[in-house]
Amino acid sequence: MPSWKLVTGLFIGLIGSLVAMVGVGYAMVSIPNENDAAKSQNNVYYWADGSQMVATGTGVNRQNVTIDKIPEAMQYAVISAENKSFYQDSGVDPMGIARALANMARGGQTQGGSTITQQYVKNTYLSQDQTVTRKFKEMFISIKVGTKLKKPQILQGYLNTSYYGRGAYGIQAAARTYYNKDAVDLKPSECAFLAALLKGATYYDPAGNENLDKSATASANRKRSEERWSWILGEMHKDKRLTDAQYQEAIKTYPMPKDRKATKGMTGQISYLADTAKKYVLNHSKISEQEFDRGGYQIYTTFKKDKVNALSAAVKKIQKERLNPKRELDKYVQFGAASVRPDDGAIVALYGGDGYENGHFTNNADTQGVPVGSTWKPFVLAAAMQYGTYDSDGVGISPLSKYNGNDHLKVKKPDGSYYLNKDNSFFFQKNESPHPWGYITLRKAMEQSINTPFVQLGVDVGMSHVRDVARSAGILDQSMSVDLNPSFAIGTSTPSAIRMADAYATFAASGKQADPYSVTAVKKDGVDQPGFERPKVKQAMESNIANNVTDVLQNVIQNGTAQNAKALGRTAAGKTGTTDKNKSAWFVGYTQQLSTSVAMFRENPKNHKLLSMNGTAGKDSIHGGDIPTQVWTEYMRAALKNANDPGFPDAIRIGKVHDEAGAPSPTPSVTITPSQRPSESPSPSPSLTSPSPSPSASETCQWGGWGNNCNGSNGGTDTGGTDGGTTPTPTVTDTSGTGSTRGNGNGGLFSGQNG
Repeated sequence: MPSWKLVTGLFIGLIGSLVAMVGVGYAMVSIPNENDAAKSQNNVYYWADGSQMVATGTGVNRQNVTIDKIPEAMQYAVISAENKSFYQDSGVDPMGIARALANMARGGQTQGGSTITQQYVKNTYLSQDQTVTRKFKEMFISIKVGTKLKKPQILQGYLNTSYYGRGAYGIQAAARTYYNKDAVDLKPSECAFLAALLKGATYYDPAGNENLDKSATASANRKRSEERWSWILGEMHKDKRLTDAQYQEAIKTYPMPKDRKATKGMTGQISYLADTAKKYVLNHSKISEQEFDRGGYQIYTTFKKDKVNALSAAVKKIQKERLNPKRELDKYVQFGAASVRPDDGAIVALYGGDGYENGHFTNNADTQGVPVGSTWKPFVLAAAMQYGTYDSDGVGISPLSKYNGNDHLKVKKPDGSYYLNKDNSFFFQKNESPHPWGYITLRKAMEQSINTPFVQLGVDVGMSHVRDVARSAGILDQSMSVDLNPSFAIGTSTPSAIRMADAYATFAASGKQADPYSVTAVKKDGVDQPGFERPKVKQAMESNIANNVTDVLQNVIQNGTAQNAKALGRTAAGKTGTTDKNKSAWFVGYTQQLSTSVAMFRENPKNHKLLSMNGTAGKDSIHGGDIPTQVWTEYMRAALKNANDPGFPDAIRIGKVHDEAGAPSPTPSVTITPSQRPSESPSPSPSLTSPSPSPSASETCQWGGWGNNCNGSNGGTDTGGTDGGTTPTPTVTDTSGTGSTRGNGNGGLFSGQNG
């Protein structure tokens, strides 16, 4: 046993060592200088070829002011909200640091609750890495700041170095950015608003910031901001920093800030490209938004200048030709588009809107909330080929399988019962046209974009299988409709243009899928930052399933709703989409080199709700095969200029012909010579009210030539198939105990984040 002298000596030695370590740590750190933090740099973005796209940053949007130029209301707003004991404490919250260290030891996240002194230290000195070393260093610096600087100096430094969003560092820049006034002129109500931003500007700026986070909508941010603004004023009143009269005056009206403005260089499509790349950086690294906005980063993107310009030019050309901004129904029309490289995932071009300089701050290429309509049907067909239907014994079914294409049909569940409305009346699925198609092949139904076959097919396959195929192709969970009801099959989901282009790229690449990406490398001080390896390419579906989808979608262009795309003059595949009440119209199409999606919609600028496009461009309704397909064709013609036309791999016969229950049995087949070239337009009104038991030429054609010579006289009619669109399903009652198609859709801009 050691003697008490030895134990005492060791204890004293240990204490002495700790004291010495603390003394050394204290002596080695220095007090931060708020002026050093003001030396922010530009971030420089580069095109895919390495040439500079834009240099933009916050250095010009920063100006330190002395404490006498900061209203007392602003000072007390942050004290009441964040650190009530500021004037009494030592500047360090030992319990907060202990909790943070304990959380890190358990592998969890550190918690907030730091003092204003600690926040000032973080703003000026330290990275945002959550490490034990950083926490100890923060503690030593904070202790030194607390002993060497007076409280007003610390508060001045904190307010001058904090980030308020919109690229504004410091209270003076924030006052100018949000209220176009100097900090000294801020009213108590405005001070409380700016103090609320310190909670996290992305989520408390009422202008919204969906480009960085889909949950940061203008309405959600306004609600969060107003609640915290009101709470801060209440705390100031409670702390006797506002008199009763001052509080009543301040709380009377929410001080809505000025609209956002474009910063230098962030105009045209550059603003959306830079924001997309920034979002990708933040979602694929440990770099915080605050660190990123301090500048000094070089961001190398996948964007190709010629293709970005070509896409923008295509939108502008078709807009000018087809839309008149002076006509009421042509107002508020917007476009979003994206172009992705198949078998890779690189985003080479996007169109996000009219530009920040025109007050449009939402990136339409990466927005969610615009239903995709019938462009969803290829996922239903792919699921049918992969999983089969509930009564096909697990065998995938052929695109030549027949389903009833008539209008106004009941939708049958696998147990034989039907979907009902809330009032227990039968739910009927509608087509856009009442044309009596009768029993037609799924290939024909895709060609003419007829709803009823795909709604019933989706139920027969199982909507969860449809969801799984869409997910494997690249669609994110959070953009898919939660209710897997019948209308799920015809496009009630709202993926971004980027994700739709990427998902169709999976078909173009024979089932190989890679998540979309916009950044290839990020450097700071010449050092590569981790996290920017290219996404891995995986086989998302069998190659022949993807090739068969492509074969069917080639026919949509050659003989169906997307015939405007034939003007491209090369082998291509694609699908049109139009939604209920004509609120959006899509075309997504591809060659082996590029997959491109184009969305068109009208949006109320006040509440951002979609408006009907009935009457837009002088048309009764806008379809995906019209203006969106024209934009797509115009862009793809320029983007693929001088490129070869490799076509697509042959589609090999797949699955078995498995007709819907009730379809007439075919008579013995007869030999029919198919047409030598695709029909230029649908043939005049065949009578399909009483379907012939003998299949038509196009429906008996075999694989390996579908898109080229197998449609002959079965082109359909002008009355039958503009573009099926979606008919919203009322909330339906599931009367079956089994076979329900309902499931739990997960809520889930590229890994969760596009970009």
